[in-house]
Amino acid sequence: MDTIIAILKDGSNQLAESGVDQWQGDYPSRDQITYDINHGFAYLAQSDDNETVGAIAVVTPPDTSYDTMQGTWLNNSDSYIVIHRVAVHSNHAGHGYATQLFEAVINHVVSDHPEIKSIRIDTHADNKPMQHLINKMGFTKVGEIFGVYHPNDQSFVYEKLPHEANHQEQAS
Repeated sequence: MDTIIAILKDGSNQLAESGVDQWQGDYPSRDQITYDINHGFAYLAQSDDNETVGAIAVVTPPDTSYDTMQGTWLNNSDSYIVIHRVAVHSNHAGHGYATQLFEAVINHVVSDHPEIKSIRIDTHADNKPMQHLINKMGFTKVGEIFGVYHPNDQSFVYEKLPHEANHQEQAS
């Protein structure tokens, strides 16, 4: 718990220093992290030397974050996961750990969970580094949500169809 809170607080500070109004205030809260841990959603990332460098939540349905989404899913299935609360500690930034976190989730879904038809994620409209990473990982922007995490927030919503992308890569 304390490690996740420390990583997310550092992420909040990184966002604030960049002028991004994401994770400023009471989200993500200790209660949210407790919920993630109790439901098996919370994961930690380790470096090659076994130092904890990042955190990620992989949430199973239902996820009400997107109930008011303006947009259209690529796959409107109830068989999806959502990536939330991704952070790499600033002491370890720039070493590709965030990319490795995404790759680990995507590869796990592709290899072990054919029943999962969709991977979803959102990020604040001003969080350009996360948008770049999401796009780099092959996600498609499918919509927007407003005021879900903070009253005036605008977030972009993305989706990846893991098995179709994998199938297409194998076919090419």
